[in-house]
Amino acid sequence: MSKTYSRTLVLTFILFSFLKSYSQGLGFTNAADYGFSPQATGVENVEALQMALDQGGNIIVSQPGIYKVAGTSYIGSNTSIEFGKGVILQKVDEVGPFTHVILNKGALTRTWDEHIAVKGLHISVNGVVKRFDKIFGLRGQLAFFYVKDLRIEGFRCYDIEGVQFSIHVCTFEDLLINDTILVGDKDGIHLGRGNRFKISNAVFRTLDDALALNAHDYATSNPEVGWIENGVVENCYDLSLEGQPLVGYFCRILAGGWVDWKEGLVLQNADAVVSNGRIYRVDGIGDDGKPLKRTWVTKTRPTHEKGTVVLDGIKWVMMQDDVQYTAGVRNVVFKDIFLEKPRQSFSIHFDNSSWSRSYYPGAEIPEQKQLLFDNVRVLHDGKLPFINVNTPIDVFTITNSSLRSSGILFRGKKGYVPDYGKTQINFYGNTLNKAGEMVLVENQVPGKEVVLKTANNVMISDDFKAVVEQGGGKFTIESDLNGLKK
Repeated sequence: MSKTYSRTLVLTFILFSFLKSYSQGLGFTNAADYGFSPQATGVENVEALQMALDQGGNIIVSQPGIYKVAGTSYIGSNTSIEFGKGVILQKVDEVGPFTHVILNKGALTRTWDEHIAVKGLHISVNGVVKRFDKIFGLRGQLAFFYVKDLRIEGFRCYDIEGVQFSIHVCTFEDLLINDTILVGDKDGIHLGRGNRFKISNAVFRTLDDALALNAHDYATSNPEVGWIENGVVENCYDLSLEGQPLVGYFCRILAGGWVDWKEGLVLQNADAVVSNGRIYRVDGIGDDGKPLKRTWVTKTRPTHEKGTVVLDGIKWVMMQDDVQYTAGVRNVVFKDIFLEKPRQSFSIHFDNSSWSRSYYPGAEIPEQKQLLFDNVRVLHDGKLPFINVNTPIDVFTITNSSLRSSGILFRGKKGYVPDYGKTQINFYGNTLNKAGEMVLVENQVPGKEVVLKTANNVMISDDFKAVVEQGGGKFTIESDLNGLKK
């Protein structure tokens, strides 16, 4: 080795050490000091970013450019990372497709991470997707599982691909997502069970759900199930994308219920059971990525502590050891929401398809609770429901909102849930823009009990008339609306 080359290596090492010490002395770690660079390969950048994240504290990526990433980087407790303007993390397939760009470290062992912040992150999916790899059911480009005090700000993704969600957070406490723009062919923000959250200042242009509050879910779409509660969703925009079909919802609000395992249960894809102090799910997805349209009879109790075991031809996934029998959404406020895309806006429902039967017949019936819709602006003339209800819910309130042609639909499936319960609807201070007759509430559930109270509403057209189609339900109505008031 020449003296000149040796001297160069020494000087490089000294400079590297100086820059590292200098940045840490200023109270932050610069990822560039570890080799994170627009000129590096995707594999090199994953290694470099991981070294920076392992320092903890405040990490920065400041140099504008497109940074290739070929795998997942892991962030731990008491760590924040901030990406500067013009920084884009672009997924590349150098060693095979992968799921997450960033994932918290504790997700792998189901141990809590806390005090994490991600600011200014822009992910380019670049066609590199994998439904899930590290954790069964966790599908976010940016993903967190078992996390407390998480803040995501300034996140951008303009090319969401069909098998992955953009942001996916499950099993959380104290979540803040602020200032996001999400565009593409799958869910924008997808939440599993958690407590205390706020989602604000978000722009969605998505094929599937803009926002999914999926307390229950497809077996392959959340790693755990349970209640989502005590949250605020505010200042959000659901925009149309030319050529997209009207599927999904602005917000899916999904509940479920399941039973104890016993010999002889007839099961289908995604069914859940409680056994040996754990919750297990049936993974009935075929090699083509689609659900197998068949049933199985279980004869052998699942008892494994983790992973997947095949018993009686059933692929059992151990989902969680926190036993509960119901899941749903309660105490959530939606306010200052602007709906341009003419699809169903809010769906409060059970799944019942080959992808998932979220309520197993005979299970405890979950009742979703106390949802508030405040200053929701419907900006389209589509007739799909503003609120679609297919689970028991005690109360929901619509106030200070502006509706056009779409109202409230109660629907159910005969024999699926024995009692959809009583629901009270408070409809106050809203503006009705439709001329002529409008079906405000339609019920398709025989025996459904509804108490509808409306007051202080504004009817723009002189010939406006509200209609309630009771469909064999039991309605009590106190109303100020033409067509309903006595």
